[in-house]
Amino acid sequence: MNSAALAMYLGSNIIVTAFTIFFFWKVVKTPHKEHHEEE
Repeated sequence: MNSAALAMYLGSNIIVTAFTIFFFWKVVKTPHKEHHEEE
């Protein structure tokens, strides 16, 4: 594997991991809404 391929591989892995952590953290920190069920 040449250095350009390695750099592209690492860059894409870091970007995907960063987005995953960001959205996971956003979901964790969102306040929970209570649903009032009407019967």
